[in-house]
Parts: sequence; C-alpha cells; structure tokens
Amino acid sequence: MKSVLIVSTLTLSLLSANAFAHDEHASQVGSPGDAAKVSKTVEIDMNDTMRFTPATISVKRGETVKFLVKNSGKVKHEMVLGSIKELQEHAALMQKFPEMEHSDPNQISLDPGKSGELVWQFSKAGRFDFACLQPGHFEAGMRGNIVVK
Repeated sequence: MKSVLIVSTLTLSLLSANAFAHDEHASQVGSPGDAAKVSKTVEIDMNDTMRFTPATISVKRGETVKFLVKNSGKVKHEMVLGSIKELQEHAALMQKFPEMEHSDPNQISLDPGKSGELVWQFSKAGRFDFACLQPGHFEAGMRGNIVVK
C-alpha cells in the first residue's frame, strides 16, 4: 500500500510540474484570446492520416486568432499550442499515461466528427508549434507550425 501511495504522489508531482511548465510556456506563445477581439479565423482539419490541414499558418504579432477545429477522423484528436520541446515532453507523458485527460487554454480535444473553437492571441513574433498529443499521434507526424510576423 505504501509503494502505491509513493508512486501516486510522484505521478501527481510530475503532472503538476508539467502543468506549471505548460502554463509558463503558453504565456511565451501568447495568451487565451478574447472572442470579441478576433481579427483572423483559421479553419483546421484533423484526420486519421495523422495530419493537420493546413499544417502551416501565418499570423501577425498581436493578432487574435479563432481556430475553427474539426475532427474529421474516427478517433479522438487534439490541437495543442506550444514549443516543439514542450510538445515532445507532453507527448512522452501521454504515452506513459494514455488515460490522462487535460484541459488547458492552449488546446482543444475533439471526439470523432466533432468541431470546436480555440481563440488565441499571439503577442510575440516567432515560430510556434502545434500538435496532437493523443498517444502515438505526435510520433506519427501529427504536428504543424505557426509563423508570427
């Protein structure tokens, strides 16, 4: 019983540390956007070929973007904004804990056939990434990038 408690505590510590790092990085990418201030709308399709369409998006610094995201596949997919390093780390964690659910302001998870919105303001210029972190999807190449000029 004691070993189960120790493993559970360590797991929660790792998840909490990851969530903190995730929130910290999200502020570097930008911040959740105000739907009333959307200046650009981008439609994103996620499918079972493990691809996003489009896979490259260009936006202007300071722009608030509404991503209209659709899962046209037959399995759950998600779009998570972050750096490639953070996305790799989070994907590895999802591989270890496939039942883990997360709900962060810089991501949207969708069941098959569902659609949703993600509103984000890009406050800094640079190249940012997005990916599906469902187990195996990132490794299969389900990722893209956002160029902020």
